[in-house]
Amino acid sequence: MTFFDAALLFLSGFVSGAVNAVAGGGTFVTFGAMSLVGLPPIVANATSSVTQFPGYITSTLAYLDDIRHFWRQALLLCVISALGALAGSLILLALSNPSFRALVPWLLIAATALFAAGPWLKPAPKPGAGSFAGSLAQFATSVYGGFFGAGMGVMMLATLGLTQAGDYHRLNALKNMLAVVIAAIAILVFVSGGVVAWPQAIVMIPGGALGGYAGVWIAKRVPQGIVRGFVVAVGLFLAFYYFTKG
Repeated sequence: MTFFDAALLFLSGFVSGAVNAVAGGGTFVTFGAMSLVGLPPIVANATSSVTQFPGYITSTLAYLDDIRHFWRQALLLCVISALGALAGSLILLALSNPSFRALVPWLLIAATALFAAGPWLKPAPKPGAGSFAGSLAQFATSVYGGFFGAGMGVMMLATLGLTQAGDYHRLNALKNMLAVVIAAIAILVFVSGGVVAWPQAIVMIPGGALGGYAGVWIAKRVPQGIVRGFVVAVGLFLAFYYFTKG
């Protein structure tokens, strides 16, 4: 890892943390930076999960008072999320880098479209649609989260809004709690599979922590639409990069 690579990774960690604090979508930045410094796509994906994990923890802690009121009722969704993440991460490890590389541009296009549609996918405070539908939707989202993860938060918030009761803040707290479970299981699988690039992760994590703190300052001064547009542009650039690179 050259000095330029380290600087790029630290900066991408910072930008990712700030973007997550303002609008979400930081995975696009970390995955892209690791791809540009030459990491294989499976390693870049797994390492990105590690770098995003501290942010999931802090986001969940911010909702701790809300979570205290419903965590017992959410245990089933936690178990379902763990099983889905396990399945998704094992599927990823079963693929070769060329196979996963062929899927990456399509995954990025889908995740970018989902992220761009995020403002129209925010859940409304209405009664849920039933536990079976909620369990099935959460399992599918968790498989995706364990396999790739970009846009997982937007997807999960949308499905929870369709299948769970409660206002936006309760659903967002539940989303953060389940994201911790999904990421933790995926990271355990990736670490045991030896596909995490620890030097790169160690460089990026402090940048992410600083970026998350700076994101609060940015959120007060930069319109969320501009940040969302930046993330969409990064997603489209990465999709183009993988389509042309082959």
